[in-house]
Amino acid sequence: MTIIITIVGILLLVVLISVIRLPAFIAFLLVSGSLGIAFGMKPAAIATAIQNGIGSTLSPIVSIIALGAMLGKLVAISGSSEQISKTVVGWFGSNNLRWAFLLIGFITGLPLFYSVGFMLLVPLALSAAVKYKQPAIYVGLPLLASLSVTQGYLPPHPAPLYLQEQLHASMIKTLAYGIIISIPAILVSGILWGNVVKNITTAPNDSFVAKEGVVTKTPSVFMSFTIVLLPVVLISLGTVLTAFVPNNSWAFHFFQFIGNATNSLLITVLLGLFYVIVKQGNDRNVIAARLGESIKEVAGLILIFGGAGALKQILTDGGVSQTLADYMSHSSMNIYVLGWSIAAVIRVCVGSSTVAGITTAGFIVPMMAGHAASPELMVLSIGAGSMMFSHVNDTGFWLFREYFQLSLKDTIKSWSIMDTIVSVVGLLGVLVLSLFVK
Repeated sequence: MTIIITIVGILLLVVLISVIRLPAFIAFLLVSGSLGIAFGMKPAAIATAIQNGIGSTLSPIVSIIALGAMLGKLVAISGSSEQISKTVVGWFGSNNLRWAFLLIGFITGLPLFYSVGFMLLVPLALSAAVKYKQPAIYVGLPLLASLSVTQGYLPPHPAPLYLQEQLHASMIKTLAYGIIISIPAILVSGILWGNVVKNITTAPNDSFVAKEGVVTKTPSVFMSFTIVLLPVVLISLGTVLTAFVPNNSWAFHFFQFIGNATNSLLITVLLGLFYVIVKQGNDRNVIAARLGESIKEVAGLILIFGGAGALKQILTDGGVSQTLADYMSHSSMNIYVLGWSIAAVIRVCVGSSTVAGITTAGFIVPMMAGHAASPELMVLSIGAGSMMFSHVNDTGFWLFREYFQLSLKDTIKSWSIMDTIVSVVGLLGVLVLSLFVK
């Protein structure tokens, strides 16, 4: 009965968000409270669960979200994304634009939110496609496949980072395994599928084609890559180097400090501020205002995460997670397939990959205690599931349709299938790695 109530609750959430069009945060709170009542929880316990769920979900990621938004704004202000684009296209040549943007998407997608990376880079891809007379889909799909993979699979993106912390997975192992799995996922969904749909030759929306000369003082190639990649470099160095120095030494604490995702982003944002204000001469008041705008832009995202956390806690305190864990302890289903499946269903129903990843944690964490599964591979399997079949209830679907100016049918054929391939190939990669990783 508990599982049936949960399914009804998730369907109600879908109706409230997709049909009635309630703000997602309000919908999550209503469904969380309703499920708590249906599970027989007392009102005080429901309130406590919602409060604890919001707090425990946001505490490890809210600083990541805020600093990530600021970093994205600084990347745009400094012109770093444009410089990286020009550099990589120069390396590959105009005949290999899709390979250039595949690499650009992966490099810049590591530290940037998907929406930020989309709005920064898609105009560059569209303008390059127009300039070199190539189909926009053909050039753009590898870029977006890279952005989708980094968003779904890899910390420090919010959902993978949250999963990594909840499952007590190693950051460096998650990144390493994730990059291994990312390669085939991007190649199949971006390059191979892009080749299949390249006959979609609709001209992109001219309003979103990047205009040259927007940045008056372009940063150097070194500085551009530094601003974008420094968080990942610091996290990797900090995680690796702590293993080679004595515990409780000053070096151990230093590497531990820079290896923290929040600290690495803070260091990078400070470097970016120094560059755009001191080196580029931008007005500090204008920069402060732009950073303030970046926080406003992610405020809704933070509320969605909090709402998903409330639902996760109700599912846990209401006994759903344990019920499912007890059921699965007698099941022969592969636990990676299970995690992927739960995330995939929530993603298709709700539309948000981040919500799917965070919500799935509430089901999977109790199960991990009775399994010898790799927590790093579980992070990746859930992340892959959270990318399944983006459609009309996902804002990314409409962003893609608007920028590339496609019909609904062609958007599903290109975008939705691309995300589905990312999801399925990611699961296959996890299953293959699980043969070697224990």
